[in-house]
Amino acid sequence: MVGPPGSGKTMLARRLATILPPLSFDEALEVTKLYSVTGQLGRERALITQRPFRSPHHTVSDAGLIGGGSIPRPGEVSLAHHGVLFLDELPEFTRSVLEVMRQPLEEGHVTIARAAASLTYPARCIFCAAMNPCPCGYSGDTVRPCTCSDSQIARYMARISGPLLDRIDIHIEVPRLKHDELLGTAQGEPSKAIRGRVQEARAIQARRFEGSGIFVNAAMGSRQVRNYCPVAADAEVLLKAAIQRLGLSARAYDRILKLSRTIADLAGTDTIGVGHVAEAIQYRSLDRQL
Repeated sequence: MVGPPGSGKTMLARRLATILPPLSFDEALEVTKLYSVTGQLGRERALITQRPFRSPHHTVSDAGLIGGGSIPRPGEVSLAHHGVLFLDELPEFTRSVLEVMRQPLEEGHVTIARAAASLTYPARCIFCAAMNPCPCGYSGDTVRPCTCSDSQIARYMARISGPLLDRIDIHIEVPRLKHDELLGTAQGEPSKAIRGRVQEARAIQARRFEGSGIFVNAAMGSRQVRNYCPVAADAEVLLKAAIQRLGLSARAYDRILKLSRTIADLAGTDTIGVGHVAEAIQYRSLDRQL
């Protein structure tokens, strides 16, 4: 999520865990084991039943985020297993810390090798990040003028590598709330209603991947993408044009198809239409900017 300070990025990230389906018993056992290993499971808690939400500070070390130590212990990315890992102020994290995120985002697990032992911890979580559009935070803002030069903005954005951005499915802009929206009495859709739609889409995906060891669209490999992502002819034309205009990589192409598949699941349709593909492409705003 990219937007000026105070636009609600952190609040939106904290709501993600509330719209996810409840943990199954097997998932709860996996999460509980990880917290038990790190000594974060209190005596009064026999089982963790809520999806974890982890938000480490930008000063976290490689070992703190991924795991490590003389006797390898799980890091924040593993403690967020089956939950949400949120990195606020993403460009403020050191480059080395961000680059070690590439393996868990791609493979869903972390392997830590030490002289004493080599251990593999699960790390399949929803990775969410937030950042300002520039050092001062107000590039493109309709109220406060930006004080950054073009070169400062370019250096700021360059702190996040292309390979890492490729592994993030959605890049979305979060603009400043208008005065009327802040003072208005209109209520948004409650998390409970959104969770119902998410559960319906998850049920469709569970039936689709039954017996394959895959449970969600994000975990599809290239073979599953070809099998389960039929695209309408006009949507295929739009997708090819987007690849040529934006210079998308093969990984970004697959992620757009997976996202289109999920949008179609939420709409309850089997075939991916042009509207689903167009929406998925719009969720790659940093590809268009960079």
